Amino acid sequence: MSADPEIRGSNQDLKAGPFSVLYNAVRSNTQVLINVRNNHKIIGRVKAYDRHMNLLLEDVKEMWTECSKGGKNRDGTSKKGTAINKDRYVSKMFLRGDSVILVVSNPAALVS
Repeated sequence: MSADPEIRGSNQDLKAGPFSVLYNAVRSNTQVLINVRNNHKIIGRVKAYDRHMNLLLEDVKEMWTECSKGGKNRDGTSKKGTAINKDRYVSKMFLRGDSVILVVSNPAALVS
């Protein structure tokens, strides 16, 4: 895995096609939104990647939803749990490629 996309010389396939989103994010230092297998969403800046979609990320915000278990009402009927949105900040993260589902460049960054 190399931080500089130009060093990969012989791996032209890592600059075109689906990898072009990552290539452009590394070059312009823009954020990407990554959807991962456990239904977590990750927003961060890509510093490096490889052909397996392993990602080295910085300034990462991870977001997910947890559902609390429902209990019993006073009359004995069950009540539904509530969904709680959670997030956390991670300064540096290595994300294994087999958990990546979707990578989208940040549309807000492209406008400015």
